[in-house]
Amino acid sequence: MKPMTLLGGNVDLNIKLLTETARIPTYAREGDACFDIYADIQESVRVMPQHPVTINTGLSFEVPEGWVMKIYSRSGHGFNSDVRLANCVGIIDSGYRGELKVKLTMDDSFRHKDPFIVNPGDRIAQGMLDLVYKVNFVPVDDLSKTDRGEGGFGSSGA
Repeated sequence: MKPMTLLGGNVDLNIKLLTETARIPTYAREGDACFDIYADIQESVRVMPQHPVTINTGLSFEVPEGWVMKIYSRSGHGFNSDVRLANCVGIIDSGYRGELKVKLTMDDSFRHKDPFIVNPGDRIAQGMLDLVYKVNFVPVDDLSKTDRGEGGFGSSGA
């Protein structure tokens, strides 16, 4: 039996370049889920533990109604340098029209004593569009029963 493949489609995302040096996001490879977001800075900045840095992208977006843009850390920054987004995941709602800014922080670890350097034009984050599902909250007197029930973290013994 041939495995099922679900193919995503294309979505237009209006983008405004706020400076002459801003760079439109790109996909590094065919099939990548996220697009790379670049630093729009004039000189290099240093990221060190307890000294997070906010970096301009020079971009604003018109996220379509019914969609959200999610901003994530670059995995290489985290694995290699303990650098991540300060808020872990950024959410850009469809109504926001301001500049996308990325705040990078370095976790305080014993592995890295040197600062993480961000140069003009470096890839600083990655983003993706996702559909938004509005939730209808339905008050009930009882919830359905499960094997887990009210068992919290570690309740499976692992």
